Amino acid sequence: MTTARGTEAADDLPGVFVHESAYVDRPVTIGVGTRIWHFVHVLAGAQIGRDCVLGQNVMVAGDAVIGDRVKIQNNVSVYGGVILEDGVFCGPSAVFTNVVNPRAEIERKAEFRRTRVRRGATIGANATIVCGATIGAYAFIGAGAVVVGDVPDYALMTGVPARRTGWFSRAGARLGSDLVCPIDGSRYRLADGGHLEAATP
Repeated sequence: MTTARGTEAADDLPGVFVHESAYVDRPVTIGVGTRIWHFVHVLAGAQIGRDCVLGQNVMVAGDAVIGDRVKIQNNVSVYGGVILEDGVFCGPSAVFTNVVNPRAEIERKAEFRRTRVRRGATIGANATIVCGATIGAYAFIGAGAVVVGDVPDYALMTGVPARRTGWFSRAGARLGSDLVCPIDGSRYRLADGGHLEAATP
């Protein structure tokens, strides 16, 4: 493994911006158009897509997978086993865990659980995602919420522990009882099992 910093770190990553204070270990995969800002550390083996933004003090572990157009704001650690699909937004200081019952005196690396955040989902500032959960497409996790299980597509999750308190559209608006997005007019419907789905393309 080798480590490169700043301008040197971008020499073999054409089309990638790496701030002079950031560290990028090798080998790593980073797509064109991605911007890596102050004090970021990307560990060897990480996979990061195109046109992503990694804000100040972000850490991306070697077994993490980040899709295209993902925005990760300041002070977020993306641990091994976390998968962020295309278009995911992580607010400042959002937290991912990697083991359910950590103890400093007991080694539990073999017990890390995979966490998947599906396309277009938003995770609010200071929210916590307990490992093993799958966050549905275009779900919206409110600031400070603690997610302890799977989240349906388009669900608005708030509180501790987080519970579904509404629905969000793909465009990022809270849906009213008519399930019509006030931003783009797209329509949604409740499907069998109480899950929301898009009713218009």
